[in-house]
Amino acid sequence: MRFSQYLVTTSKEASREAECVSHQLMLRAGLIMKFAAGIYSYLPMGYRVLARITSIIEEEMERIGAQRLLLPFVQPAELWKKSGRWESWGEELVRFKDRKGADFVLGPTHEEVITQLIKQQINSYKKLPVIVYQVQAKFRDEPRARGGVIRAREFLMKDAYSFCQSKEEAKAIYEKMKEAYKRVFSRCLLDYRLVEADTGTMGGEFSHEFIILTDSGEDRIVECERCGYVAKLERAVCVTDEAEKGERQPVKEVSTPGIRTIKELSHFLACQEKKTLKTIFYETDKGLIAVLVRGDHYVNEEKLRLLLKAKELKLASDNLTRKEIGAEIGFVGPVGLDRNKLVVDNTVMQGKNFVTGANKKDVHLINVNPNRDFKPTLTGDIRFPVLGDSCPLCGNETKIKRAIELGQIFHLGEGYSSSLGATFLDKMGKEKYFIMGCYGIGVSRLLAAVIEQNYDKDGIIWPKEIAPFQAVVIATSPDTARAAEGAYLRLKKAGIDTLWDDRDVSAGTKFSDADLLGIPFKVILGNIFLKEDKIEIKTRRRGEKEKVGRNGISQRIKELIKDAE
Repeated sequence: MRFSQYLVTTSKEASREAECVSHQLMLRAGLIMKFAAGIYSYLPMGYRVLARITSIIEEEMERIGAQRLLLPFVQPAELWKKSGRWESWGEELVRFKDRKGADFVLGPTHEEVITQLIKQQINSYKKLPVIVYQVQAKFRDEPRARGGVIRAREFLMKDAYSFCQSKEEAKAIYEKMKEAYKRVFSRCLLDYRLVEADTGTMGGEFSHEFIILTDSGEDRIVECERCGYVAKLERAVCVTDEAEKGERQPVKEVSTPGIRTIKELSHFLACQEKKTLKTIFYETDKGLIAVLVRGDHYVNEEKLRLLLKAKELKLASDNLTRKEIGAEIGFVGPVGLDRNKLVVDNTVMQGKNFVTGANKKDVHLINVNPNRDFKPTLTGDIRFPVLGDSCPLCGNETKIKRAIELGQIFHLGEGYSSSLGATFLDKMGKEKYFIMGCYGIGVSRLLAAVIEQNYDKDGIIWPKEIAPFQAVVIATSPDTARAAEGAYLRLKKAGIDTLWDDRDVSAGTKFSDADLLGIPFKVILGNIFLKEDKIEIKTRRRGEKEKVGRNGISQRIKELIKDAE
């Protein structure tokens, strides 16, 4: 391909709106163009990389027996209503009516559609297990699209689905898919982590995420650098502190006029935030509950939901709290809440002499102690970790780091098949629900993630398997232009994907653009060629240089590609 004819425009300056390295470099290298918040076009250079990533995914899916198909982007709302996600998904789900008034959604994911398809296609255990997948655009109306294609509203995703007749069979496929994902990310030269994850709105019994660490990530993980423990922030186990030493002091009321927040309270009473307590009320399908955590901690609602075995859980409104408790917000505490279920975090139970609301306006209590002044209905780990928490495996101090999710796998069980009535006949002729799994990779996000881990001050450094071109031919003067064309034709004939920079620009511009675009090998015809009849090869990743005769250029580039990362 001739550079002069290629639809690519590079830029020396980063866009002001680009918040992270990958976004800056994708815009500068002409890989993408923005049309609206979170909506991008992929120009030829960017699309070549997407296509190569997709090819890797396709190879690894075929390796485990997955079959590729294509599902509709527009989905009938009826399926979402049957699964219950019409209500549970919020504004991220784009809903609309067609001209006949029928409800539809733009597909943010495809569990409902694929379940309906398999329901109609398979009715016997003899066709199980089956794994299908697609690579398709998705749309989620994110409230704050950011980071370029890292958190876009429209994005390219590989989603796979498995249908099995038993849990054992489903778990075996889950493990196969996990290994396939490891191979995909390794081939893309990513330093990734595998962590346990919540199932969220997808539902299911258990889940894992593949993530990379990067300062531009929105997710948070907890990591122990001693033993290697790693978990998503919402899944990390919080180790309970040792019991606080000292005597329990008598409870006293103190006047705290207008003091409503933990920060205000700790400042007013000159105490640490960890010596205060927060009482928070939640509405659940089991009734109104009070939740107690230390002032420096935050409630993890997923942990709380699991501890309660609740189907529904949401923060109670201030009005409901006032009505039920009869106390002003900011002055609520656990003492005297006998008629409410009281769920207390483990860390609270190890402390002494806390400050908490007195259930009276402008009044707090000091020296409040668990078991003496209030008795929990239930205790457990219901908080998020904080910096400095101990590792649950080795006791070392953990760190909280930023991360980007690359992909997630779910063991769904019978949730979707039962709600949509998807069954098959087993060996005994008995009707059973399919045991399902789903497995996603953000293909467009993966492109950005690779850049986040493979760049330098000059630009992108593509891994060889996904680079848009393997080599770029550069003539540094008109005297070597004809020879450069010959080198380009030799490389092309040898099957090496090559870009020939035939533009009428300076050699410096050609070199800087080649570095920005991240092409693995520069094939340079300059002064050395004129003096020694040798072509210079320079590697992008390591900056190594060597000289080779014009007739040996194709073979040497092939050897370098084979040995490259």
